[in-house]
Amino acid sequence: MHSPHFPAEPPRAFDVIIAGCGPTGAMLAAELRLHDVRVLVLEKETEPVSFVRIVGLHVRSLELMAMRGLLDRILERGRRRPVGGVFAAIAKPTPEGLDSAYAYLLGIPQPVIDRLLEEHAAELGAQVRRGRAVTGLEQDDEGVTVELAGGERLRSRYLVGCDGARSTVRKLLGVGFPGEPSRNDTLMGEMKVGVPQEEIAATMTEVTETNKRFWLRPIGEGVYSVVVPAAGVSDRTEPPALEDFQQRLRAIAGTDFGVHSPRWLSRFGDATRLAERYRVGRVLLAGDAAHIHPPTGGQGLNLGVQDAFNLGWKLAAQIRGWAPEALLDTYQAERHPVAADVLDNTRAQMELMSTEPGPRAVRRLLTELMDFNEVNRHLVEKITAIGIRYDFGEGPDLLGRRLRDIDVKQGHLYGLLHRGRGLLLDRTERLTAGGWSDRVDHLADPTAVLDVPCVLLRPDGHVAWIGDDQQDLDDHLSRWFGEPA
Repeated sequence: MHSPHFPAEPPRAFDVIIAGCGPTGAMLAAELRLHDVRVLVLEKETEPVSFVRIVGLHVRSLELMAMRGLLDRILERGRRRPVGGVFAAIAKPTPEGLDSAYAYLLGIPQPVIDRLLEEHAAELGAQVRRGRAVTGLEQDDEGVTVELAGGERLRSRYLVGCDGARSTVRKLLGVGFPGEPSRNDTLMGEMKVGVPQEEIAATMTEVTETNKRFWLRPIGEGVYSVVVPAAGVSDRTEPPALEDFQQRLRAIAGTDFGVHSPRWLSRFGDATRLAERYRVGRVLLAGDAAHIHPPTGGQGLNLGVQDAFNLGWKLAAQIRGWAPEALLDTYQAERHPVAADVLDNTRAQMELMSTEPGPRAVRRLLTELMDFNEVNRHLVEKITAIGIRYDFGEGPDLLGRRLRDIDVKQGHLYGLLHRGRGLLLDRTERLTAGGWSDRVDHLADPTAVLDVPCVLLRPDGHVAWIGDDQQDLDDHLSRWFGEPA
């Protein structure tokens, strides 16, 4: 049945339409194309983001890029930084024993990572159309009809909203977005300064004794990242002016440091919200369309890209016809709790940056506790997403976790995951992927640096099974990869 807005049925030219071509949408498009899914990405902006904001790729995101052969391309454009001090800006060294070959933070300009991921999707055959805003949708048992500004209508089997915090797709679906509105606003930008670094460092030391939402950090070429608490901001949709930064810097630091020549200026709040559902029928949500939180700890872009990695192979399996019945539902079951945890840790970090006596006392206590390596590592693993363990039922601690990039006879494990397929890593040389070999690769390698006999990896690198029994393996292959061919 069709509403009056959708009088005629357009032909279905696509398997998946993605609204939004930020990092989440581009990553999802690429993941779907690895499985020959016909993908169209619609982006309402006519041009890519131009302002040069530096974003951070955390350990887990770097691992995902390595799994798809993208890491070298990205490392060329970024700057490695220690991963210590990412929790609430509490200055601590990188913890010992981080279980990753990529235990660093990569600072990279946002336009660069956006472009690299969009190019990756396009190289794999995704279509991207700019200046196309979604204004309506209607779904039925067969697919989704999408209406664009200007009246054009498109048809696909699925629609995914990767269209940001003010997601049109989420609003059209009527999905609730509960949480807290913003209470603390912050100005953030990149600009040049007119005073020596020594003067900045001395003032920073003094001001940050009490104000943790304040910094000036050099990022190269004489440019500084500037963050300063804003007074009551009346309209967050309007970008701030340089004068706003100068005024707030003088109010808090007693000097405006001679800031000039801004590259970009913005403001953000600490609104924290999580979509009630990630899926309604044939329409799904990912990235900021599903969750928003303050940028404390630099987790937002990473969380969205990791959503895309979790969803891509599952949605492709559904479209290719081999997905087990409940596979697509595991997207929400796995990623909704992860986002809830990120929202909680950003809430905690914002409290720890308060200038009030109570939070300052808690911050001093936590700073002491983080001298214990286990505490420091636990918090860093939380921020960098390498501590995630999905609930796959009872089993060894490794079950449900991602596997680090171990050495295998063909080089590195992640080099075997570029095609987005499952992988049976078999140290016994006795097992087989059998009727699933069209979806799951098999590496028999007794030399693999692994302290269990065999593991079955999903396309997102999470361990779906551990053991050495063929029948048990077959049961788990069916659970994750459907019926054998």
